[in-house]
Amino acid sequence: MSIVHYAHRLPADFDFGPLRKWLKERGTIWDKAPELYFKAFLLREAGRFGALANNFSSLYFWQHDKAFRDWLVRGGYKIVTDIYGRAQMETFLALDAFRGAAGQARFLYRDDIAIPLDADLTKAFADEIALARESTAQPDVVSAIVGLDPRNWKFVRILLSEAEPGAKARGVAYQVAHLSSPLLGTLPKGAF
Repeated sequence: MSIVHYAHRLPADFDFGPLRKWLKERGTIWDKAPELYFKAFLLREAGRFGALANNFSSLYFWQHDKAFRDWLVRGGYKIVTDIYGRAQMETFLALDAFRGAAGQARFLYRDDIAIPLDADLTKAFADEIALARESTAQPDVVSAIVGLDPRNWKFVRILLSEAEPGAKARGVAYQVAHLSSPLLGTLPKGAF
């Protein structure tokens, strides 16, 4: 399983209306994509939910690395590069993923956690997987995923949630403009 995330910075005076419409239209193409747990079309608007600048991003959760490879090789990224240029893609090995009881993802939270140099990796992996499973006990959680960046030795925690950002920090908050989730329902149930 792979997590892929890329972002495009947008001008300060950017009109999100046409972009939201385009993302909903594009989203339907992804609603039945094979080997894709979900693709989240994400927005950050300056001044809302902690965002300092405008940006548009996509986060994919692929069932297999080959599916991501096939999407790239077949030109799936071209429509984005034609409009916004080529962004740096972050890729993470998914250690595990669970679904929660909530229904509609309105926000995606991403929290990057450095792994200390002297950490017992086996224990750290087990603890992060258990934390992802346990986080699905929260009634607002649609899905929880934990990924690994072995190049920079950090975990990436991803939460799809119904809940707006509040006092309890969950990481960087993104508004979900559209969620295509062809295989999300096949993830194992978490702690709910």
